[in-house]
Amino acid sequence: MRFGVPLTVELTGMPALAREAERAGCDSVWVPEHLIWPAQISSPYPYSDDGRAPVPEVFPAYDPWVLLAWVAAATERVRLGTSIFILPLRDPHVTARAVATLDLVSGGRTLFGAGVGWLAEEFAIAGQGFADRGARCDEITAILRALWSPGSASFAGESYSFPEVHFEPKPPQGAELPILFGGESAPALRRAARLGAGWIGLRHSPSSARERVERLRELRGAAGREEEPFEVTVGVPADVDAEAVAAYAEAGVDRICLRPWGRGEEPRAGIERLAELIGAVAT
Repeated sequence: MRFGVPLTVELTGMPALAREAERAGCDSVWVPEHLIWPAQISSPYPYSDDGRAPVPEVFPAYDPWVLLAWVAAATERVRLGTSIFILPLRDPHVTARAVATLDLVSGGRTLFGAGVGWLAEEFAIAGQGFADRGARCDEITAILRALWSPGSASFAGESYSFPEVHFEPKPPQGAELPILFGGESAPALRRAARLGAGWIGLRHSPSSARERVERLRELRGAAGREEEPFEVTVGVPADVDAEAVAAYAEAGVDRICLRPWGRGEEPRAGIERLAELIGAVAT
């Protein structure tokens, strides 16, 4: 089992938190992403009972690539993930360049968590289509892998097309740089199974995670991808113990993400407890 920690602390404390997570034995740290947070929102958040997103009204958002490059300079081994980057909000060439640059400066440690987004007002403000975001996400994924592959690249699709271009330098992970798709909807699971190197889920119990894993296996089999590498990442409660970790692993989960410190508690205390858990699981 691999362990990830969200960098949900004040901005200035993020590099230090990432170092602590690395020392504790975590394999990854993660940052959220939104390009714009509208003052007036009518779009229902799809993963809560009341339709409201579980974030502050004034949502502090940072550019994930600048932020993770800063964290990369403060760490040596921990992988650097987005959970999740809203892919169809940007020009694919801009995204390709930013992700490749992070992979270069970090020595190949990028985990690209991506998705289509849910906030229609954000797309409208950015001047991007909302209804076709899924189809555009699929095309962007193909463009990224083409640009990151050896040699020059061109593309012809419904939403994007460009003639042969040179894209250098390539990211160290190349076209295999892992794109992990997030989302709990049926289309999101299908996209992860068809196109992704993995799937990122919200908070799950071992039983609900097992349901997703089994469905992903079915979808990957239908896509002829059952033999390709694929990793499943889910969020878990902060008080997870070694027995629960074993249950997640048995369910087919490869990585669990948690914020191990409580409200008002120093993050270091939670990271220390997590280090003990990681040590117990490893023995």
